[in-house]
Amino acid sequence: MSFAISLLETDFDFTKEEVFLIDREDASWPQGQSGQNDLWRKRVKNDVLSLHLAEKTKDEIKTTLTKRYEGIKKRSHQLNSNDVYQIFINAFATSIDPHTSYLSPRSYDNFEIRMSLSLEGIGAMLRLDDDYTLVSRVIPGGPADLSGLLKSKDRIIGIAQADDEVFVDVVGWRLDEVVDLIRGKKGTVVRLQLLRGEQGDAAVPEEISLVRNKIKLEEQAAQKASLELEHENGSSKVGIITIPTFYMDFAAYQKGEKDYRSTTRDVEQLIAELKEDDIETLILDLRSNGGGSLIEATNLAGLFIDHGPIVQVQDSTGNLEIHQDLKKGAAYEGPLVILVDRFSASASEIVASALQDYGRAVVVGEATYGKGSVQQLIDLNQFSRSKEDKLGQLKATIAQYFRVDGGSTQHRGVLPDIDYAEGIEVSDRGERSLKNALPWSQITPASYQGQIIARSVIQQLDKQHQSRVADNQRYQTMLKLLKLNETLTDRKTVSLNEKMRKKRFDELENKRKEFETALGMKDSQSEENFDEEEKVNLEDDILLLEAAEIAHDLNIYWNRKSQSVQPLKQTAAN
Repeated sequence: MSFAISLLETDFDFTKEEVFLIDREDASWPQGQSGQNDLWRKRVKNDVLSLHLAEKTKDEIKTTLTKRYEGIKKRSHQLNSNDVYQIFINAFATSIDPHTSYLSPRSYDNFEIRMSLSLEGIGAMLRLDDDYTLVSRVIPGGPADLSGLLKSKDRIIGIAQADDEVFVDVVGWRLDEVVDLIRGKKGTVVRLQLLRGEQGDAAVPEEISLVRNKIKLEEQAAQKASLELEHENGSSKVGIITIPTFYMDFAAYQKGEKDYRSTTRDVEQLIAELKEDDIETLILDLRSNGGGSLIEATNLAGLFIDHGPIVQVQDSTGNLEIHQDLKKGAAYEGPLVILVDRFSASASEIVASALQDYGRAVVVGEATYGKGSVQQLIDLNQFSRSKEDKLGQLKATIAQYFRVDGGSTQHRGVLPDIDYAEGIEVSDRGERSLKNALPWSQITPASYQGQIIARSVIQQLDKQHQSRVADNQRYQTMLKLLKLNETLTDRKTVSLNEKMRKKRFDELENKRKEFETALGMKDSQSEENFDEEEKVNLEDDILLLEAAEIAHDLNIYWNRKSQSVQPLKQTAAN
Protein backbone atom coordinates (compact mmCIF):
# COMPACT_ATOMS: atom_id res chain seq x y z
CA MET A 1 0.00 0.00 0.00
CA SER A 2 2.89 2.34 0.71
CA PHE A 3 4.20 1.60 -2.80
CA ALA A 4 0.72 2.22 -4.24
CA ILE A 5 0.53 5.59 -2.45
CA SER A 6 3.96 6.57 -3.82
CA LEU A 7 2.68 5.85 -7.36
CA LEU A 8 0.03 8.56 -6.96
CA GLU A 9 2.78 11.09 -7.69
CA THR A 10 3.12 9.57 -11.18
CA ASP A 11 1.75 11.32 -14.27
CA PHE A 12 0.16 8.30 -15.93
CA ASP A 13 0.04 8.15 -19.73
CA PHE A 14 -3.54 7.28 -20.64
CA THR A 15 -2.84 7.30 -24.41
CA LYS A 16 -0.77 4.12 -24.13
CA GLU A 17 -2.27 0.80 -25.31
CA GLU A 18 -2.31 -1.13 -22.02
CA VAL A 19 -4.74 -3.48 -20.33
CA PHE A 20 -5.20 -4.40 -16.67
CA LEU A 21 -6.04 -8.03 -15.82
CA ILE A 22 -8.89 -7.92 -13.28
CA ASP A 23 -9.27 -11.65 -12.72
CA ARG A 24 -5.83 -13.13 -11.97
CA GLU A 25 -7.06 -16.58 -10.89
CA ASP A 26 -5.48 -18.33 -13.88
CA ALA A 27 -2.61 -15.88 -14.30
CA SER A 28 1.00 -16.77 -13.51
CA TRP A 29 2.86 -15.12 -10.64
CA PRO A 30 4.60 -11.86 -11.61
CA GLN A 31 8.30 -12.37 -12.35
CA GLY A 32 10.56 -10.80 -9.72
CA GLN A 33 10.38 -7.36 -8.15
CA SER A 34 9.97 -5.56 -11.47
CA GLY A 35 7.01 -7.78 -12.43
CA GLN A 36 5.35 -7.13 -9.05
CA ASN A 37 5.92 -3.38 -9.38
CA ASP A 38 4.42 -3.35 -12.87
CA LEU A 39 1.36 -5.25 -11.67
CA TRP A 40 0.75 -2.70 -8.90
CA ARG A 41 1.45 0.19 -11.28
CA LYS A 42 -1.35 -1.04 -13.55
CA ARG A 43 -3.70 -1.51 -10.60
CA VAL A 44 -3.12 2.06 -9.37
CA LYS A 45 -3.34 3.40 -12.92
CA ASN A 46 -6.72 1.67 -13.28
CA ASP A 47 -7.98 3.26 -10.02
CA VAL A 48 -6.77 6.69 -11.13
CA LEU A 49 -8.36 6.33 -14.58
CA SER A 50 -11.71 5.28 -13.08
CA LEU A 51 -11.84 8.46 -10.96
CA HIS A 52 -10.51 10.58 -13.83
CA LEU A 53 -13.39 9.35 -16.03
CA ALA A 54 -15.74 10.26 -13.17
CA GLU A 55 -14.47 13.86 -13.66
CA LYS A 56 -12.52 14.08 -10.42
CA THR A 57 -9.64 16.57 -10.28
CA LYS A 58 -6.04 15.44 -9.83
CA ASP A 59 -6.06 16.56 -6.18
CA GLU A 60 -9.40 14.82 -5.50
CA ILE A 61 -8.08 11.60 -7.03
CA LYS A 62 -4.93 11.70 -4.91
CA THR A 63 -6.90 12.41 -1.71
CA THR A 64 -9.47 9.67 -2.40
CA LEU A 65 -6.97 6.95 -3.27
CA THR A 66 -4.54 7.87 -0.48
CA LYS A 67 -7.42 7.51 1.97
CA ARG A 68 -8.45 4.18 0.38
CA TYR A 69 -4.94 2.70 0.45
CA GLU A 70 -4.24 3.93 3.99
CA GLY A 71 -7.50 2.29 5.05
CA ILE A 72 -6.39 -1.06 3.58
CA LYS A 73 -3.05 -0.72 5.36
CA LYS A 74 -4.75 0.08 8.64
CA ARG A 75 -7.18 -2.87 8.40
CA SER A 76 -4.23 -5.16 7.64
CA HIS A 77 -2.51 -4.08 10.85
CA GLN A 78 -5.74 -4.74 12.76
CA LEU A 79 -5.69 -8.45 11.85
CA ASN A 80 -5.11 -10.62 14.90
CA SER A 81 -3.97 -14.22 15.33
CA ASN A 82 -7.55 -15.54 15.21
CA ASP A 83 -8.12 -13.81 11.85
CA VAL A 84 -4.89 -15.19 10.42
CA TYR A 85 -5.68 -18.69 11.67
CA GLN A 86 -9.18 -18.58 10.19
CA ILE A 87 -7.81 -17.48 6.79
CA PHE A 88 -5.13 -20.19 6.84
CA ILE A 89 -7.31 -23.09 8.00
CA ASN A 90 -10.11 -22.18 5.56
CA ALA A 91 -7.64 -22.18 2.66
CA PHE A 92 -6.89 -25.77 3.67
CA ALA A 93 -10.52 -26.75 4.40
CA THR A 94 -11.94 -25.48 1.11
CA SER A 95 -9.31 -27.45 -0.81
CA ILE A 96 -11.20 -30.55 0.44
CA ASP A 97 -14.71 -29.27 -0.20
CA PRO A 98 -16.09 -25.75 -0.82
CA HIS A 99 -18.46 -25.97 2.17
CA THR A 100 -16.06 -27.34 4.78
CA SER A 101 -14.83 -24.41 6.88
CA TYR A 102 -13.68 -23.21 10.27
CA LEU A 103 -15.82 -20.76 12.27
CA SER A 104 -13.99 -18.68 14.84
CA PRO A 105 -15.86 -18.06 18.12
CA ARG A 106 -17.03 -14.69 16.79
CA SER A 107 -18.10 -16.14 13.42
CA TYR A 108 -20.04 -18.88 15.21
CA ASP A 109 -21.85 -16.31 17.38
CA ASN A 110 -22.95 -14.52 14.21
CA PHE A 111 -24.03 -17.84 12.68
CA GLU A 112 -26.27 -18.54 15.69
CA ILE A 113 -27.81 -15.07 15.40
CA ARG A 114 -28.66 -15.70 11.72
CA MET A 115 -30.23 -19.07 12.52
CA SER A 116 -32.33 -17.87 15.46
CA LEU A 117 -33.20 -14.45 13.96
CA SER A 118 -32.55 -12.90 17.34
CA LEU A 119 -29.76 -11.39 19.41
CA GLU A 120 -29.40 -9.55 22.68
CA GLY A 121 -28.26 -5.99 22.23
CA ILE A 122 -29.51 -2.48 21.46
CA GLY A 123 -31.01 -3.02 17.99
CA ALA A 124 -28.80 -1.03 15.63
CA MET A 125 -27.07 -1.89 12.34
CA LEU A 126 -23.53 -0.50 12.31
CA ARG A 127 -20.85 0.05 9.68
CA LEU A 128 -17.46 1.71 9.45
CA ASP A 129 -17.20 5.23 8.05
CA ASP A 130 -13.53 6.21 7.94
CA ASP A 131 -12.41 5.75 11.57
CA TYR A 132 -15.94 6.06 13.00
CA THR A 133 -18.58 3.44 13.79
CA LEU A 134 -21.69 4.79 12.06
CA VAL A 135 -25.29 3.80 12.87
CA SER A 136 -26.59 2.83 9.43
CA ARG A 137 -30.06 1.82 10.63
CA VAL A 138 -32.06 1.46 13.84
CA ILE A 139 -33.98 -1.85 14.01
CA PRO A 140 -37.71 -1.30 14.65
CA GLY A 141 -38.87 -2.50 18.08
CA GLY A 142 -35.38 -2.63 19.62
CA PRO A 143 -34.16 -0.62 22.64
CA ALA A 144 -32.55 2.05 20.43
CA ASP A 145 -35.79 2.52 18.49
CA LEU A 146 -38.15 2.46 21.48
CA SER A 147 -36.01 4.88 23.51
CA GLY A 148 -35.62 7.34 20.63
CA LEU A 149 -32.08 8.04 21.89
CA LEU A 150 -30.13 6.67 18.92
CA LYS A 151 -30.60 7.80 15.32
CA SER A 152 -29.39 6.74 11.89
CA LYS A 153 -26.07 8.44 10.96
CA ASP A 154 -25.03 8.98 14.60
CA ARG A 155 -21.33 8.14 15.14
CA ILE A 156 -20.29 6.08 18.18
CA ILE A 157 -16.96 7.25 19.59
CA GLY A 158 -16.99 5.70 23.07
CA ILE A 159 -18.53 2.72 24.90
CA ALA A 160 -18.88 1.95 28.61
CA GLN A 161 -20.73 -0.71 30.57
CA ALA A 162 -23.17 0.24 33.34
CA ASP A 163 -20.61 0.60 36.15
CA ASP A 164 -17.61 1.81 34.13
CA GLU A 165 -16.39 5.25 35.05
CA VAL A 166 -14.37 5.75 31.88
CA PHE A 167 -15.53 5.32 28.29
CA VAL A 168 -13.45 3.13 25.98
CA ASP A 169 -12.46 5.26 22.97
CA VAL A 170 -13.43 3.16 19.91
CA VAL A 171 -12.43 5.59 17.12
CA GLY A 172 -10.33 3.61 14.65
CA TRP A 173 -11.41 0.23 16.06
CA ARG A 174 -12.46 -2.78 13.99
CA LEU A 175 -16.24 -3.02 13.62
CA ASP A 176 -16.50 -6.50 15.13
CA GLU A 177 -14.64 -5.35 18.27
CA VAL A 178 -17.02 -2.41 18.67
CA VAL A 179 -19.99 -4.77 18.25
CA ASP A 180 -18.57 -7.09 20.95
CA LEU A 181 -18.61 -4.21 23.46
CA ILE A 182 -22.17 -3.18 22.58
CA ARG A 183 -23.74 -6.65 22.64
CA GLY A 184 -24.56 -8.17 26.00
CA LYS A 185 -27.12 -9.97 28.10
CA LYS A 186 -30.74 -8.89 28.17
CA GLY A 187 -31.44 -6.41 30.97
CA THR A 188 -27.88 -5.05 31.25
CA VAL A 189 -26.97 -1.42 30.52
CA VAL A 190 -24.55 -0.11 27.92
CA ARG A 191 -23.54 3.57 27.70
CA LEU A 192 -22.59 5.17 24.41
CA GLN A 193 -20.72 8.36 23.61
CA LEU A 194 -22.01 9.84 20.34
CA LEU A 195 -21.48 12.50 17.73
CA ARG A 196 -24.92 13.31 16.33
CA GLY A 197 -25.13 12.85 12.57
CA GLU A 198 -27.57 15.74 12.17
CA GLN A 199 -24.99 18.14 13.65
CA GLY A 200 -22.31 17.25 11.07
CA ASP A 201 -18.76 18.46 11.74
CA ALA A 202 -20.03 20.78 14.51
CA ALA A 203 -21.21 17.84 16.64
CA VAL A 204 -20.07 17.67 20.28
CA PRO A 205 -19.91 14.38 22.25
CA GLU A 206 -23.17 13.32 23.89
CA GLU A 207 -23.81 10.38 26.25
CA ILE A 208 -26.79 8.01 26.30
CA SER A 209 -27.68 4.82 28.21
CA LEU A 210 -29.60 1.89 26.75
CA VAL A 211 -30.91 -1.30 28.37
CA ARG A 212 -30.12 -4.32 26.21
CA ASN A 213 -32.99 -6.58 25.16
CA LYS A 214 -33.74 -9.45 22.81
CA ILE A 215 -33.95 -8.18 19.23
CA LYS A 216 -36.06 -9.93 16.61
CA LEU A 217 -34.48 -9.65 13.16
CA GLU A 218 -37.81 -9.49 11.33
CA GLU A 219 -36.33 -8.61 7.95
CA GLN A 220 -35.01 -12.17 7.59
CA ALA A 221 -38.33 -13.70 8.67
CA ALA A 222 -40.95 -15.01 6.25
CA GLN A 223 -43.29 -12.27 4.95
CA LYS A 224 -46.63 -12.28 3.12
CA ALA A 225 -48.25 -10.16 0.43
CA SER A 226 -51.01 -10.55 -2.16
CA LEU A 227 -51.79 -9.45 -5.72
CA GLU A 228 -55.10 -9.07 -7.56
CA LEU A 229 -54.96 -10.10 -11.24
CA GLU A 230 -57.72 -9.20 -13.71
CA HIS A 231 -58.12 -11.13 -16.98
CA GLU A 232 -60.75 -11.76 -19.61
CA ASN A 233 -60.96 -15.35 -18.43
CA GLY A 234 -61.50 -14.26 -14.85
CA SER A 235 -59.72 -12.67 -11.92
CA SER A 236 -57.68 -14.29 -9.18
CA LYS A 237 -56.07 -13.30 -5.93
CA VAL A 238 -52.50 -14.54 -5.62
CA GLY A 239 -50.87 -14.94 -2.22
CA ILE A 240 -47.10 -14.52 -1.93
CA ILE A 241 -44.89 -15.80 0.88
CA THR A 242 -41.25 -14.69 0.72
CA ILE A 243 -38.78 -16.82 2.68
CA PRO A 244 -35.28 -15.22 2.87
CA THR A 245 -33.73 -18.08 4.89
CA PHE A 246 -34.61 -21.28 6.77
CA TYR A 247 -34.23 -20.30 10.41
CA MET A 248 -34.88 -22.01 13.72
CA ASP A 249 -34.10 -20.94 17.27
CA PHE A 250 -32.44 -24.22 18.32
CA ALA A 251 -31.58 -22.96 21.80
CA ALA A 252 -35.21 -22.04 22.57
CA TYR A 253 -36.41 -25.32 21.01
CA GLN A 254 -34.03 -27.39 23.15
CA LYS A 255 -35.15 -25.52 26.26
CA GLY A 256 -38.73 -26.55 25.50
CA GLU A 257 -39.99 -22.99 24.92
CA LYS A 258 -43.41 -23.17 23.28
CA ASP A 259 -43.08 -19.99 21.24
CA TYR A 260 -39.66 -20.74 19.70
CA ARG A 261 -39.09 -19.10 16.31
CA SER A 262 -39.02 -21.19 13.13
CA THR A 263 -39.68 -20.79 9.41
CA THR A 264 -42.38 -23.48 9.33
CA ARG A 265 -44.33 -22.03 12.25
CA ASP A 266 -44.20 -18.55 10.72
CA VAL A 267 -45.20 -19.76 7.23
CA GLU A 268 -48.09 -21.84 8.60
CA GLN A 269 -49.43 -18.72 10.31
CA LEU A 270 -49.01 -16.66 7.11
CA ILE A 271 -50.86 -19.32 5.09
CA ALA A 272 -53.77 -19.16 7.55
CA GLU A 273 -53.90 -15.35 7.22
CA LEU A 274 -53.78 -15.51 3.39
CA LYS A 275 -56.57 -18.10 3.34
CA GLU A 276 -58.71 -15.69 5.35
CA ASP A 277 -58.02 -13.15 2.57
CA ASP A 278 -59.50 -15.67 0.08
CA ILE A 279 -56.39 -16.26 -2.04
CA GLU A 280 -56.86 -18.68 -4.93
CA THR A 281 -53.21 -19.45 -5.65
CA LEU A 282 -49.94 -19.22 -3.71
CA ILE A 283 -46.36 -18.35 -4.64
CA LEU A 284 -43.42 -19.38 -2.46
CA ASP A 285 -40.64 -16.91 -3.26
CA LEU A 286 -37.30 -18.62 -2.51
CA ARG A 287 -35.10 -16.30 -4.55
CA SER A 288 -31.71 -15.57 -2.94
CA ASN A 289 -32.55 -17.99 -0.11
CA GLY A 290 -29.21 -19.63 0.64
CA GLY A 291 -30.67 -22.33 2.88
CA GLY A 292 -30.41 -23.02 6.61
CA SER A 293 -31.99 -25.68 8.79
CA LEU A 294 -32.60 -29.15 7.27
CA ILE A 295 -35.34 -29.76 9.85
CA GLU A 296 -37.12 -26.61 8.70
CA ALA A 297 -36.82 -27.53 5.02
CA THR A 298 -38.43 -30.92 5.75
CA ASN A 299 -41.18 -29.43 7.91
CA LEU A 300 -41.92 -26.61 5.48
CA ALA A 301 -42.31 -28.94 2.48
CA GLY A 302 -44.66 -30.99 4.67
CA LEU A 303 -47.07 -28.05 4.84
CA PHE A 304 -47.97 -28.70 1.18
CA ILE A 305 -48.30 -32.51 1.03
CA ASP A 306 -50.39 -35.00 3.01
CA HIS A 307 -47.37 -36.96 4.28
CA GLY A 308 -44.35 -38.85 2.95
CA PRO A 309 -40.59 -38.62 2.34
CA ILE A 310 -39.12 -35.17 1.63
CA VAL A 311 -35.39 -35.73 1.22
CA GLN A 312 -32.90 -38.61 1.36
CA VAL A 313 -29.56 -38.11 3.11
CA GLN A 314 -26.66 -40.49 2.44
CA ASP A 315 -23.35 -40.35 4.33
CA SER A 316 -19.90 -41.37 3.09
CA THR A 317 -20.38 -44.97 4.29
CA GLY A 318 -23.52 -45.37 2.18
CA ASN A 319 -25.86 -45.23 5.17
CA LEU A 320 -29.19 -43.74 4.02
CA GLU A 321 -31.64 -41.76 6.14
CA ILE A 322 -34.98 -40.60 4.75
CA HIS A 323 -36.41 -37.43 6.29
CA GLN A 324 -40.18 -37.70 6.33
CA ASP A 325 -43.19 -35.49 6.80
CA LEU A 326 -45.05 -37.65 9.29
CA LYS A 327 -47.86 -35.20 10.01
CA LYS A 328 -50.94 -36.07 7.97
CA GLY A 329 -52.76 -33.28 6.19
CA ALA A 330 -51.56 -30.11 4.48
CA ALA A 331 -51.78 -26.47 5.54
CA TYR A 332 -52.41 -25.47 1.90
CA GLU A 333 -53.82 -27.73 -0.84
CA GLY A 334 -54.39 -25.25 -3.69
CA PRO A 335 -52.34 -24.38 -6.79
CA LEU A 336 -48.72 -23.63 -5.89
CA VAL A 337 -45.85 -21.92 -7.75
CA ILE A 338 -42.28 -21.84 -6.41
CA LEU A 339 -40.07 -18.99 -7.61
CA VAL A 340 -36.30 -19.67 -7.53
CA ASP A 341 -33.11 -18.16 -8.90
CA ARG A 342 -29.39 -18.97 -9.16
CA PHE A 343 -28.92 -18.02 -5.48
CA SER A 344 -31.57 -20.42 -4.14
CA ALA A 345 -29.49 -23.09 -2.42
CA SER A 346 -29.44 -26.04 -0.04
CA ALA A 347 -32.66 -26.07 2.04
CA SER A 348 -34.40 -24.03 -0.71
CA GLU A 349 -33.48 -26.73 -3.21
CA ILE A 350 -34.79 -29.46 -0.89
CA VAL A 351 -38.21 -27.77 -0.73
CA ALA A 352 -38.38 -26.94 -4.45
CA SER A 353 -37.23 -30.39 -5.59
CA ALA A 354 -39.53 -32.31 -3.22
CA LEU A 355 -42.63 -30.37 -4.26
CA GLN A 356 -41.58 -30.66 -7.91
CA ASP A 357 -41.14 -34.45 -7.60
CA TYR A 358 -44.52 -34.80 -5.92
CA GLY A 359 -46.06 -32.80 -8.76
CA ARG A 360 -47.33 -30.50 -6.06
CA ALA A 361 -45.90 -27.25 -7.47
CA VAL A 362 -44.72 -25.64 -10.68
CA VAL A 363 -41.14 -24.41 -10.24
CA VAL A 364 -40.31 -21.23 -12.18
CA GLY A 365 -37.23 -19.02 -12.47
CA GLU A 366 -33.61 -20.05 -13.01
CA ALA A 367 -31.61 -23.21 -12.36
CA THR A 368 -30.76 -23.10 -8.65
CA TYR A 369 -27.32 -22.96 -7.02
CA GLY A 370 -26.69 -26.72 -6.81
CA LYS A 371 -25.61 -27.23 -3.19
CA GLY A 372 -26.66 -30.74 -2.29
CA SER A 373 -24.21 -31.48 0.52
CA VAL A 374 -24.82 -31.70 4.27
CA GLN A 375 -22.64 -30.00 6.88
CA GLN A 376 -22.36 -30.67 10.61
CA LEU A 377 -20.93 -28.33 13.25
CA ILE A 378 -18.25 -29.86 15.47
CA ASP A 379 -17.55 -27.96 18.70
CA LEU A 380 -13.75 -27.80 18.98
CA ASN A 381 -13.94 -26.84 22.68
CA GLN A 382 -14.65 -30.49 23.47
CA PHE A 383 -11.05 -31.32 22.55
CA SER A 384 -9.57 -28.85 25.03
CA ARG A 385 -8.75 -29.61 28.65
CA SER A 386 -9.26 -25.97 29.60
CA LYS A 387 -12.80 -24.68 30.05
CA GLU A 388 -11.44 -21.17 29.44
CA ASP A 389 -10.54 -21.91 25.81
CA LYS A 390 -12.80 -20.68 23.02
CA LEU A 391 -11.75 -22.60 19.95
CA GLY A 392 -14.73 -22.13 17.66
CA GLN A 393 -16.45 -24.71 15.44
CA LEU A 394 -15.57 -26.84 12.44
CA LYS A 395 -18.28 -27.01 9.78
CA ALA A 396 -17.60 -30.28 7.98
CA THR A 397 -19.33 -31.88 4.98
CA ILE A 398 -20.59 -35.28 6.15
CA ALA A 399 -23.30 -36.35 3.71
CA GLN A 400 -25.25 -35.56 0.54
CA TYR A 401 -28.91 -34.72 -0.16
CA PHE A 402 -30.90 -36.70 -2.70
CA ARG A 403 -34.35 -35.95 -4.05
CA VAL A 404 -37.18 -38.39 -3.45
CA ASP A 405 -36.89 -39.35 -7.15
CA GLY A 406 -33.29 -40.45 -6.45
CA GLY A 407 -31.50 -37.62 -8.25
CA SER A 408 -29.17 -35.17 -6.51
CA THR A 409 -29.54 -31.41 -6.30
CA GLN A 410 -25.72 -31.31 -6.07
CA HIS A 411 -24.00 -29.55 -8.96
CA ARG A 412 -27.03 -29.44 -11.30
CA GLY A 413 -29.40 -27.68 -8.93
CA VAL A 414 -33.16 -27.76 -9.43
CA LEU A 415 -34.12 -27.15 -13.06
CA PRO A 416 -37.29 -25.06 -13.29
CA ASP A 417 -40.39 -26.28 -15.10
CA ILE A 418 -40.61 -22.81 -16.65
CA ASP A 419 -37.17 -21.28 -17.25
CA TYR A 420 -36.87 -17.49 -17.06
CA ALA A 421 -33.20 -17.49 -18.05
CA GLU A 422 -33.20 -19.45 -21.30
CA GLY A 423 -30.17 -18.51 -23.37
CA ILE A 424 -28.12 -17.32 -20.38
CA GLU A 425 -25.08 -19.49 -19.62
CA VAL A 426 -25.29 -21.29 -16.26
CA SER A 427 -22.14 -23.45 -16.27
CA ASP A 428 -20.06 -20.82 -14.49
CA ARG A 429 -22.56 -20.16 -11.69
CA GLY A 430 -23.19 -21.63 -8.27
CA GLU A 431 -21.78 -25.02 -7.27
CA ARG A 432 -20.88 -25.73 -10.90
CA SER A 433 -18.22 -23.01 -10.75
CA LEU A 434 -16.58 -24.07 -7.45
CA LYS A 435 -13.35 -26.02 -7.22
CA ASN A 436 -13.43 -29.38 -5.43
CA ALA A 437 -17.24 -29.55 -5.52
CA LEU A 438 -18.88 -32.98 -5.32
CA PRO A 439 -20.21 -34.26 -8.68
CA TRP A 440 -23.86 -35.03 -9.46
CA SER A 441 -24.93 -38.56 -8.54
CA GLN A 442 -28.05 -40.67 -8.15
CA ILE A 443 -29.49 -43.31 -5.79
CA THR A 444 -32.62 -45.47 -5.67
CA PRO A 445 -35.85 -43.41 -5.52
CA ALA A 446 -37.89 -43.35 -2.33
CA SER A 447 -41.41 -44.75 -2.37
CA TYR A 448 -43.87 -41.87 -2.35
CA GLN A 449 -47.41 -41.08 -3.40
CA GLY A 450 -47.81 -37.89 -5.37
CA GLN A 451 -50.34 -36.09 -7.50
CA ILE A 452 -48.83 -35.26 -10.84
CA ILE A 453 -49.80 -32.13 -12.73
CA ALA A 454 -49.87 -33.57 -16.22
CA ARG A 455 -46.77 -32.82 -18.29
CA SER A 456 -49.05 -31.47 -20.99
CA VAL A 457 -50.36 -28.87 -18.52
CA ILE A 458 -46.84 -27.67 -17.64
CA GLN A 459 -46.04 -27.50 -21.37
CA GLN A 460 -49.17 -25.42 -21.89
CA LEU A 461 -48.25 -23.12 -18.98
CA ASP A 462 -44.79 -22.66 -20.50
CA LYS A 463 -46.32 -21.93 -23.90
CA GLN A 464 -48.59 -19.28 -22.37
CA HIS A 465 -45.59 -17.83 -20.50
CA GLN A 466 -43.51 -17.62 -23.69
CA SER A 467 -46.35 -15.96 -25.57
CA ARG A 468 -46.92 -13.45 -22.77
CA VAL A 469 -43.29 -12.41 -22.26
CA ALA A 470 -42.61 -12.17 -26.00
CA ASP A 471 -44.93 -9.16 -26.04
CA ASN A 472 -43.85 -7.82 -22.65
CA GLN A 473 -41.34 -5.04 -23.29
CA ARG A 474 -40.42 -4.68 -19.62
CA TYR A 475 -39.66 -8.40 -19.32
CA GLN A 476 -37.54 -8.44 -22.48
CA THR A 477 -35.71 -5.29 -21.37
CA MET A 478 -35.02 -6.89 -18.01
CA LEU A 479 -33.43 -9.91 -19.78
CA LYS A 480 -31.24 -7.54 -21.79
CA LEU A 481 -30.18 -5.77 -18.59
CA LEU A 482 -29.35 -9.14 -16.98
CA LYS A 483 -27.22 -10.10 -19.99
CA LEU A 484 -25.46 -6.72 -19.90
CA ASN A 485 -24.65 -7.17 -16.20
CA GLU A 486 -23.45 -10.70 -16.99
CA THR A 487 -21.08 -9.26 -19.61
CA LEU A 488 -19.64 -6.80 -17.11
CA THR A 489 -19.27 -9.47 -14.42
CA ASP A 490 -17.53 -11.91 -16.77
CA ARG A 491 -14.95 -9.48 -18.14
CA LYS A 492 -11.34 -10.41 -17.39
CA THR A 493 -9.53 -7.24 -18.49
CA VAL A 494 -10.08 -3.49 -18.78
CA SER A 495 -8.31 -1.04 -21.05
CA LEU A 496 -5.98 1.55 -19.51
CA ASN A 497 -6.30 3.72 -22.62
CA GLU A 498 -8.57 6.66 -21.77
CA LYS A 499 -10.17 7.00 -25.21
CA MET A 500 -10.95 3.28 -25.54
CA ARG A 501 -12.08 3.00 -21.93
CA LYS A 502 -14.41 6.00 -22.23
CA LYS A 503 -15.90 4.72 -25.48
CA ARG A 504 -16.62 1.32 -23.94
CA PHE A 505 -17.91 2.88 -20.72
CA ASP A 506 -20.25 5.26 -22.58
CA GLU A 507 -21.62 2.42 -24.73
CA LEU A 508 -22.42 0.26 -21.73
CA GLU A 509 -23.70 3.14 -19.59
CA ASN A 510 -26.00 4.39 -22.34
CA LYS A 511 -27.38 0.87 -22.78
CA ARG A 512 -27.89 0.50 -19.04
CA LYS A 513 -29.69 3.86 -18.75
CA GLU A 514 -31.86 2.98 -21.73
CA PHE A 515 -32.85 -0.34 -20.13
CA GLU A 516 -33.38 1.17 -16.68
CA THR A 517 -35.53 3.98 -18.11
CA ALA A 518 -37.64 1.45 -20.00
CA LEU A 519 -38.08 -0.50 -16.75
CA GLY A 520 -39.11 2.65 -14.88
CA MET A 521 -36.21 2.27 -12.46
CA LYS A 522 -35.21 5.29 -10.39
CA ASP A 523 -31.77 6.83 -10.64
CA SER A 524 -29.40 5.61 -7.95
CA GLN A 525 -29.93 7.73 -4.88
CA SER A 526 -27.09 9.13 -2.85
CA GLU A 527 -26.54 7.65 0.56
CA GLU A 528 -27.73 10.85 2.21
CA ASN A 529 -31.09 10.68 0.42
CA PHE A 530 -31.63 6.94 0.68
CA ASP A 531 -34.82 6.04 2.53
CA GLU A 532 -33.97 2.86 4.40
CA GLU A 533 -37.60 2.21 5.29
CA GLU A 534 -38.79 2.40 1.67
CA LYS A 535 -40.60 -0.80 0.67
CA VAL A 536 -40.15 -2.45 -2.71
CA ASN A 537 -43.33 -2.14 -4.78
CA LEU A 538 -44.60 -5.53 -5.93
CA GLU A 539 -45.60 -3.96 -9.23
CA ASP A 540 -41.89 -3.28 -9.93
CA ASP A 541 -40.89 -6.91 -9.50
CA ILE A 542 -41.20 -8.16 -13.07
CA LEU A 543 -40.22 -11.76 -12.29
CA LEU A 544 -42.69 -12.01 -9.42
CA LEU A 545 -45.47 -10.53 -11.56
CA GLU A 546 -44.83 -13.15 -14.24
CA ALA A 547 -44.87 -15.89 -11.57
CA ALA A 548 -48.28 -14.52 -10.51
CA GLU A 549 -49.50 -14.78 -14.12
CA ILE A 550 -48.31 -18.39 -14.23
CA ALA A 551 -50.11 -19.04 -10.93
CA HIS A 552 -53.27 -17.54 -12.43
CA ASP A 553 -53.00 -19.84 -15.47
CA LEU A 554 -52.34 -22.83 -13.19
CA ASN A 555 -55.45 -21.99 -11.20
CA ILE A 556 -57.60 -22.38 -14.31
CA TYR A 557 -56.19 -25.87 -14.96
CA TRP A 558 -56.32 -26.72 -11.26
CA ASN A 559 -60.07 -26.17 -11.30
CA ARG A 560 -60.27 -28.87 -13.98
CA LYS A 561 -58.59 -31.47 -11.75
CA SER A 562 -59.90 -34.43 -13.67
CA GLN A 563 -57.89 -33.22 -16.69
CA SER A 564 -54.80 -31.84 -14.99
CA VAL A 565 -54.07 -33.84 -11.85
CA GLN A 566 -53.39 -37.57 -11.83
CA PRO A 567 -52.49 -39.60 -8.70
CA LEU A 568 -49.23 -41.49 -8.97
CA LYS A 569 -47.35 -43.99 -6.83
CA GLN A 570 -43.71 -43.28 -7.58
CA THR A 571 -41.17 -46.05 -6.98
CA ALA A 572 -38.70 -45.57 -9.81
CA ALA A 573 -36.65 -42.69 -11.15
CA ASN A 574 -38.38 -40.49 -13.73
